[in-house]
Amino acid sequence: MKKFYTAFSATILTMVLFMSSTVTAQLDFLPQGSQLASVSQRIGNTDITITYSRPSVNGREIWGALVPYGMNNLGFGTATESPWRAGANENTVFKTTHDLTIGGKTLPAGKYGLHMIVNEDNTATVIFSNNHGAWGSYFYEPSEDALRVDVETNEIPHTELLTYSFDEVGPNSAVASLKWEKKQIPFTAETDVTANVLAEIRQQMQTSPGFNRQTWEQAANYALNNGGDLDEALSWANAAIEGQFFSQKNFNNLSLKAQILERQGKTAEAKAVMDEAMPMGTVFEIHGYGRQLIAQGKKDEALAVFKWNAKANKGTWPVDFGLARGYSAVGNYKTALKHLKIAEGRAPDQLNKNAIVGYITQLEAGTDIN
Repeated sequence: MKKFYTAFSATILTMVLFMSSTVTAQLDFLPQGSQLASVSQRIGNTDITITYSRPSVNGREIWGALVPYGMNNLGFGTATESPWRAGANENTVFKTTHDLTIGGKTLPAGKYGLHMIVNEDNTATVIFSNNHGAWGSYFYEPSEDALRVDVETNEIPHTELLTYSFDEVGPNSAVASLKWEKKQIPFTAETDVTANVLAEIRQQMQTSPGFNRQTWEQAANYALNNGGDLDEALSWANAAIEGQFFSQKNFNNLSLKAQILERQGKTAEAKAVMDEAMPMGTVFEIHGYGRQLIAQGKKDEALAVFKWNAKANKGTWPVDFGLARGYSAVGNYKTALKHLKIAEGRAPDQLNKNAIVGYITQLEAGTDIN
């Protein structure tokens, strides 16, 4: 339903706006009745920010009255029909540093005026306008829409001050909500975190972070564990290992390379790389590699690694603990128990001693400790 304001109301409104504009231009620090606020949320490496002014209910009827339903002629500006400004005063501004998907549609990275059409049937349309610098929605132009999304509204407990919040945040998405009076207007923003991060990694490698080995190792590790391109990850690991002025071959980057090769199905190559890495590893790094093999179901290979560690680092902590894990993994609980008791005597602190006591109880009960 369209609502038309009287000429008198329009005149008063125009005067107030011009007066406010004049004062603001001179003293922009003066407090406003609807105070300015901002809320932000990071999703991966994407920052979303909503900047808005916060009117209060103040005993007024909001929906269908102060905020009319549907599109309306506001009696001022160039728009014949306008949505609600989704706040007070200037445009409510929505900013994202990377492309988003909202309602199955793409919203490119950028800054937008945020408007809403609120309907009587508990639905609303959220509008992202390319014009983010106007005052309110008096100059709204549909051709400037970047995106429109239809959403369901919810009834909530009374919220006196208009509030934007991010109520649900996941690895790749967040639900942004406007809450005012007893209505919530939510919309979900999603982004391709892996693609965004990898794009930033490629850019960062061309700047000062790209001049150190750890950056290349971190990049390869991220791509490996987050669905990135494995060939690209392998090239980054190789650069960390050799061929660049910052390269340095060590257990960690060789182990990383082996994991990438394993993920590519190049098992023999991965094993060869780990055979090269083993002599470079500390007792704890080798122990961790053995546990990694157990987690992969490679129990016999894990036991061989723990035996190698015990021979290379004889009599040190935690080689017997590793042997206990290795023998337990292959079902030889008797031998595992023998090494676990040795490990108890060599444990460097009470926390590890207490953990080992618990493992001894498990083995005595015929339960694998891994």
